[in-house]
Amino acid sequence: MKETKTKKLVLSAVLLALATVLSLFKVYQLPLGGSITLLSMLPVCLLSIRYGVKWGLTCSFFYGVIQIALSFGELMSWGMTAGIGLAMVLRFISHFISGTIFFAVFCPDGWNVVLYSICYNGSYMLPEMAFTMLGAFALFRAPQTRSFVIGAQS
Repeated sequence: MKETKTKKLVLSAVLLALATVLSLFKVYQLPLGGSITLLSMLPVCLLSIRYGVKWGLTCSFFYGVIQIALSFGELMSWGMTAGIGLAMVLRFISHFISGTIFFAVFCPDGWNVVLYSICYNGSYMLPEMAFTMLGAFALFRAPQTRSFVIGAQS
């Protein structure tokens, strides 16, 4: 017997709800986000097995949206680190542009100027970004940092 679209949607909703409930049972929580849960991905995988990859990816997307909604408060503290990340990316872009325009004369013979600027600026900006982000994650976990930041905004 052929399944109706309604049955497919209802089964998907029930399995996404089950996956969400299972995600609340954390076996291990990592300090910077992410966790090992009690089989929370199994219902989502079952949907993909039953209805195919396209439907499975669609359900996975909605599962991700549900997870974001559930951890919204936790994600708000990521706003500060996201801002730092954005600042670092914008700094890289400005260095890249100046590298291709003003520092092109230093490009070794045989190199593409754009590739050279990406490689040169990326060689120090990527580690700088990684260290800054790790430092921000560690710093923003401390309650003293929250009071310092909130006090500056008052």
